[in-house]
Amino acid sequence: MKVILAKTAGFCFGVDRAVSLVEEAVAQGKQVATLGPIIHNRHVTAHFAEKGVRELQEPEEAQPGSVVVIRSHGISRAVYERLQVQDVEIVDATCPFVKRIHKIVLRAEEQGRLPVIIGTKSHPEVQAIAGWCKHPLVFETPEELSSWLQEDPARCHLPLTMVSQTTSTQNLWERCRKIIKKECTNGEIFDTICEATENRQKEANELSQSCDAMVVIGDSMSSNTKRLAMICGQHCKDVVLVEDACGLDVSHFSSARSVGITAGASTPAWIIKEVNNIMSEEIKVETAQEEDFAELLEQSIKTLNNGDKVTGIVTAIGATEIQVDLGTKHAGYIPVDDFSSDPSVKPEDVLKVGDEIEVLVVHVNDSEGTARLSKKRLEAGKAWEEIEAAAESKAVVEGLITEENKGGIVANVKGVRVFIPASQTGVPKGGDLSKLVKTTVQMKITEVNRARRRVVGSIRAVTNELRKAAQEKIWAEIEVGKKYHGVVKSLTSYGAFVDIGGVDGMVHVSELSWNRIKNPAEVVKVGDEIEVFVISYDPEKKKISLGYKTPETNPWNIFLNQYKVGDVAKVKIVKLMTFGAFAEIIPGVDGLIHISQIADRRIGKPEDVLSEGQEVDAKIIDIDAENKRISLSIRALLTAAEDEAPAVEE
Repeated sequence: MKVILAKTAGFCFGVDRAVSLVEEAVAQGKQVATLGPIIHNRHVTAHFAEKGVRELQEPEEAQPGSVVVIRSHGISRAVYERLQVQDVEIVDATCPFVKRIHKIVLRAEEQGRLPVIIGTKSHPEVQAIAGWCKHPLVFETPEELSSWLQEDPARCHLPLTMVSQTTSTQNLWERCRKIIKKECTNGEIFDTICEATENRQKEANELSQSCDAMVVIGDSMSSNTKRLAMICGQHCKDVVLVEDACGLDVSHFSSARSVGITAGASTPAWIIKEVNNIMSEEIKVETAQEEDFAELLEQSIKTLNNGDKVTGIVTAIGATEIQVDLGTKHAGYIPVDDFSSDPSVKPEDVLKVGDEIEVLVVHVNDSEGTARLSKKRLEAGKAWEEIEAAAESKAVVEGLITEENKGGIVANVKGVRVFIPASQTGVPKGGDLSKLVKTTVQMKITEVNRARRRVVGSIRAVTNELRKAAQEKIWAEIEVGKKYHGVVKSLTSYGAFVDIGGVDGMVHVSELSWNRIKNPAEVVKVGDEIEVFVISYDPEKKKISLGYKTPETNPWNIFLNQYKVGDVAKVKIVKLMTFGAFAEIIPGVDGLIHISQIADRRIGKPEDVLSEGQEVDAKIIDIDAENKRISLSIRALLTAAEDEAPAVEE
């Protein structure tokens, strides 16, 4: 029997990092707890429990002063905020690839997009991702996604941003991706399946096609382990899922000529080794020695050339270089400056001894037996390929704005310098481009010249598409009376133009206020965010008439809710006439004090007693609601005061 162990079996980077962070905290003598199981493997959690590591279900269970490690699956924003207010030290062991998805869905909602998550709804990772957005949509199958889109045709025009659970299968993801690309007019797709997961599934798929039987090692609660078993089962009829060597019956494979072994991302190396050792007892030692000798001989004569892409094992991480075993007579090393195009990335933060690393051979020195390597240059080459592909497919890419120059701004996209002309930034002519520096933006690549190392991008191309999609959505859903949250874009003598999300509507000056105004600027200014509603619209002429004033803000309605006949109000004299004086009761509502009601004596004209701007108390003696007229009296108060005054004895 031949036993073949998959190269990608066992801990992935994210799981290994999470376990290491707990080990480090325990080694420092701290009181440690994990928020939920650190990974889906009972052997690992039992190991930590023996070391005194507590497993919390809720943040409030944490003991003051302790260290709380967030599991590799991540947690929701709400749970994270609850943990922050506890008196604990937080160690975030969320897998960096999962963390990236949190940022994608968070940013999507900030941009007015709807996050779509492909994954198992009950899985902790999916629940955590959904917890970083307010209105997530989670679909477990392509059929669910397709059915949701078909329920309402308007959904196909929504701005959707689709991501995947990192441990999803490539087949499931591809089917969902095709649906979004075919059905949706404004779909944004981020392939977030972990590369390690993809490679592990690919290798399991290939092994299961060439082996008589497959052993899949992993915890029964592990999602990615169960997916590996499912993938193997598509090609191999004999698939056994075990948690450790104790659950393995070697006699079951007595008739098999070849057995493949793979393991989920949460399976420790020692368990894999135990299973492999038990299975390998059937292999003849001589055969193994012959194969090992042949492999070593081949490696010893292997040559290196400048420009080769090679894979090696990290043997040491120093302050100036990373040493790499290439399996040849050459000692490989990566200068720290050649490790990453991102200067903030430190090798010790993302690498550890024993990691496999793909690099580019920069210079071979046969006389000294050394080979200078570069990970940065290899990534740059891949980045150029991705950028050329993005330019051809007109896909949206993301970049960090690093500087402003004479003609525009410069962005870093996967380590490649991309120039964005000022006219393509979306900033008005003469605007301040420096505000974009250090921000992350989305753009389309409009020009690529690899020979001249010139790349040109456009932010405006993306915003134009988003605006077009928003316009289509508004015209598809608009109706009289519908309310919108808008932004005042410009003012004219006859009204204000308001952007209601990609489409401008006009609020006529008469609809801005219940009071008479001469200029819209008396009520609103450019940039104001206001609530408006649709009065009428014309799809053919693309015109929308909006309203701003509402019955709730009608001064007359406010007056009727506050006052009744017989009430006394503090009023302001606004105009004097021969027959009396008009007084403002509340802004927008005036009442008339007839000349006979101004004083308790006969007067020649109102200005003998009153003056404009003067504030006086007046009694409401009549309200004509139909004609919106109010009669006031100062005299009624004076007469009442005389009646109440005590009589003076002579």
